[in-house]
Parts: sequence; structure tokens; C-alpha cells
Amino acid sequence: MSLTPTQSHLTATLLTSILAAVLGSLQIGYHTGNVNAPAKIIEEFFNHTWTARHNQSMPDHSLTLLWSLSVSIKDFGALLGSLGVKYVADSYGRRNSILIVNCLSVVGACLMSASKASESFEVLILGRLVFGLFCGLVMSLNPLYIQEVSPTNLRGAFATLNQVSFASGILVGMVAGLETVLGTEHYWAMMLSLSLIPALTQYLVLPFCPESPRYLLINRGEESKAEAALLRLRGRTEKVFAELEEMKEEAGHTQAGVAIHDFFKKRSYKQPIIIVLIVNLGSQLSGFNAVSLLHFNSKSGMKNVSSVTAVLFFPLQFFLMERAGRRRLLLTGFISIAVCNLLMTIVDSCPELRSLQVLLVFCLISAYELGPGPISWFIAAELFDQPGRPIAMAFTSMLNWGGKFVLALLFPPLLKICGAYVYLLFMTVALLAFTFTWIRLPETKGRTFDDIAEEFRGGTAENSCSRNTSLCHFYIISLSFL
Repeated sequence: MSLTPTQSHLTATLLTSILAAVLGSLQIGYHTGNVNAPAKIIEEFFNHTWTARHNQSMPDHSLTLLWSLSVSIKDFGALLGSLGVKYVADSYGRRNSILIVNCLSVVGACLMSASKASESFEVLILGRLVFGLFCGLVMSLNPLYIQEVSPTNLRGAFATLNQVSFASGILVGMVAGLETVLGTEHYWAMMLSLSLIPALTQYLVLPFCPESPRYLLINRGEESKAEAALLRLRGRTEKVFAELEEMKEEAGHTQAGVAIHDFFKKRSYKQPIIIVLIVNLGSQLSGFNAVSLLHFNSKSGMKNVSSVTAVLFFPLQFFLMERAGRRRLLLTGFISIAVCNLLMTIVDSCPELRSLQVLLVFCLISAYELGPGPISWFIAAELFDQPGRPIAMAFTSMLNWGGKFVLALLFPPLLKICGAYVYLLFMTVALLAFTFTWIRLPETKGRTFDDIAEEFRGGTAENSCSRNTSLCHFYIISLSFL
């Protein structure tokens, strides 16, 4: 029987640790938003470099393809980087892993910045690929560290900071990339190097923050170090004792480690894997990325809506995560996204209603940011025990970055083929994700990791899924097909 979770309060060490960790997602957001405004200037640099080498201009279609590669290779690199999450997280710890992979951000930013001086667009592409590796690693390591250092009653709220930091980075990157700021022919290379500021700040602050106590106790068996780390994070001896007992109980129920090939075979992991798959694919393929980042790229100001909305909604997001719970926010988000997609189909088919598009996009983004957006990145950390958590977060990262990459490739041709009816495909995905979440996802708010894992070990969720295996398979096949 799991112990009652302790109610802990915010301490300076805990807040510093979390803010230092999310500096990584700030860097990712920055390099997501800073290439849009100066795109034409950087394309001219590509063309100038090509002309200097070959004495002729690059064909327009080649230039477009090269620019598309430059932008999308970050997501491809992130997909590859996510494969290394388990190795670094289990070998070096959660905090130390964030510090280690931060060097990829530094190297990537230096390469991107040096591309102009070296007169080589290949250096810029290589820099974005290296930075992409960093993205895939840190967007899993950050939630992993935040979840394991946070008290149970604040775990979900603090996890939203990773998404907010990412959105803030996008906003800062968009501002820095403006022609009136640094998005000019003379300063665009300098603009690409500004992510070095949060990267170096992270190296100055994070080493003084404690390692994950769960990693120290459960993975390394170092109880004294885990107790010291907990004392720094919680500030009160009675809180440390109660939480240490919770972790010892969890350690007694888990094995030393789980290999990747065993992860997908372990009986108690089957339903959590399906839940993570459905929630993440539902989040990525329900239309948010297509609507906010692709379909409206040509419309002035629309690219700023997503990041501004995420930042403005943070206080409400932070409050609701521990009041409403993950399950209710996901259900509300998915059904709202489905309704927005249906209305987008109607509005896009009627020219006289086009003026309502901006309002619908705002509503869709708000629904995404309050539920599926932040929760899809950290829900895996709550559904799995200590040995399976790093692999689960790697799986989450692969689904998220892979979904973005695939959608970026498929949405333009789907839009040409289906027109306004493409939103009905997104609506179907959102409805499938809503239905599966309603039937399968247990509430994780206010529950210890061991209590959640016990539900899948002990049987209610496991037996329920076994009775409805065909239903589980139906949702997986449906989402994969779509």
C-alpha cells in the first residue's frame, strides 16, 4: 500500500533548479522562432555562396529545397537525439545529463554563427543538425529532472514551465529576427549566436543545483546523497523523511534496470505505452502545428499567436494543472480542438466567413496550450516507474519530434488535395484521442509515482486493457493510418 503523498511548498533551491533546467527549452524555442523573419536574407546568403563557387545563381527550386532542409533538419536531428536519452540519463544522472548535452547547443550555435564568416551554408545546416540533437535530448531530460525533483502536489504545475520556456524562446527569437532588431544582412549571424547566453548561464547555475533524489536512491542506491539532495529541495526534515520513505517503497517494487527491448515486452508497461502513443500522436496530428505554423505562415502576425498565447496562459495553466488534473485538461483540450477543426472547415469553405479564422486559430491554440501541448511532453514521466521512465521520455520525444517532421512534409500536399476538408482529418484524430483518453487514462494528479505504477502492476488498468485489447489496437491503427 502506497504512502500518502506529502504536501510540500516552494523553496528557493527547488525554484532555481527548475528555472536553470528550462533554460534548455528556452534555447530550443529561440532557434525555432528566429529563422522566420530573416529567411529571405539567409536565402540570399545561400545564393551568394553558391554563385561565388559556381559562377551562376542557384536555381529557385534548389534554393527552396535547400532552405526547407535547413529549417527541417533541426527536427530530424531531434528525432535522432531522442535515441540517446536513456543512456545519458541513467549513466550520468538527470542534472548532469542536461549539462553534458548542453555542449551540443553551444557547438550548434557556434557553427550557425560561423557560417557567414566561413561563407558556407553547409556549416549552418550542420549547426542546425547538431542543435537538433540537443533538442531531442533536452526536451526529454528537462521534464524527467523537473518531475523527479518536484513534490507530488506541485509536479504537474512545474512541468508546464518547460513548455512556457519553449514558447518564450520562440517569442524572443521572433523579436530578435526582425529586420529592425538583428534580422539584417550584417547581424543575422550574430542573432544566431544569442542562444549562447542561456546556455552559458545554465553552466553557471545548474552545477550548484541538487541531482534528482530518486536517481540517487533508486538508480544508484546512495541513500545519504538522496537525503541531502531532498533536504536542499524541501527545506524541512519532516518532509525529507516522509518522501524518502515513499522512494524506498518505490525502490522495493522496481527492478534495477530495463533494457529497451524489454521495455516494449513488459506486461505492466503495455497500457502506459499505448496511452503515451495516443496522447502524443493525438497532440501532434490534431491540427495545431499545421494551423498555427504552416497554413498561416504567410499571414502577418499569425506565427506569433502560439508563443504569445502560451506565455499569457501560463498562470491559468499553472493553476489548473493541479486543480483540474491532467485527464480533465486533456479531454477538454482534445474535444475543443476537434470542434475548432470542424469550424475551420466551415469557415475556410465560405469566403464570407474568412474573417473568423483568426478567432478560431486563437481558440485552437488556447485549447492546445491548456491541455495536450504541455501534458503530452511530461505525462510519460508520471505513468512509468523509475527504470522505465527514461525510455518512456525518449519515446515521447521521438513521437513529438517525429510527428512535427512528418506533418511538415505531409500537410502541404494534403492541403492541395483536400482543401478545407483537411481539417476534418485533424478533427478525426482529436476525437480518437479524446475517446481513448476518456476510456483509458487514469488521473495522475496528487498521486505518487509508485501509486500510479501500482495501478498498472496490480491490475485494474492492466485487466481493463486486456478485456478491451481490440479497442486499444483500433485506436493505434486508426491514428497511425491517419
